[in-house]
Amino acid sequence: MSKHNFKTLPNHIAFIIDGNGRWAKERGLTRSAGHKKGFLNLKKRVSDCFDLGIKCVSAYCFSTENWNRPKKEVEYLRKLIIDICNDKSFNFDDKKIRLNVMGDYTKFGTEVTEAVNAVLERTKDYDNFVLNIAVNYGSRDELARAFNLMQQDGLTNITPEDIDNYLYTKGLPVLDYCVRTSGELRLSNFMLYQMAYAEMYFPKAYWPAFTKKDLYIALESFAKRKRKFGAIKEE
Repeated sequence: MSKHNFKTLPNHIAFIIDGNGRWAKERGLTRSAGHKKGFLNLKKRVSDCFDLGIKCVSAYCFSTENWNRPKKEVEYLRKLIIDICNDKSFNFDDKKIRLNVMGDYTKFGTEVTEAVNAVLERTKDYDNFVLNIAVNYGSRDELARAFNLMQQDGLTNITPEDIDNYLYTKGLPVLDYCVRTSGELRLSNFMLYQMAYAEMYFPKAYWPAFTKKDLYIALESFAKRKRKFGAIKEE
């Protein structure tokens, strides 16, 4: 299936990559094994999206609430963030992919901070695609941060455009589509402001089992949506 098989594609798609732990448990594996499989699947699905011409892919990798998970699991997830920054993983340079990060990644320590900063600096001028990862991210924290920064800058009579300029997603395409795997029907504090007119899709497959075929089915669903953005449109 090629790009031309879809009537329309999202310019910006977001994935809430849910179900790694449950996928692993059902197979008698550790949660870390589930996260490893999920990471490998993230590389594949991100590559599929870029191959189709989708400009921006966002992924919810670690929330502000995930610190409450077992220490061993958190440490494994920390190492996966470094793996994301490994050029061999996502081909940032070959495909001219710009990395964007939502959340305070410095809380993960010096190793993660240096790895992320290096990729952010190296890819800052790339303009083919954007990989936007959320690590130590929560939407309410993002909004609080934005309003505090606007206050510090002396902004008054704040507009939606002002808010856009103080979010982690400044300069990124408007979010069109959000896919949350594992069948859960909630957003879990992810990109709440950016989700204003995004279409949503909730497949039952756990993230490690979310295949290229599943992605195409999701994109076919998006292509059939009639997006009104609050207006009344003639049938």
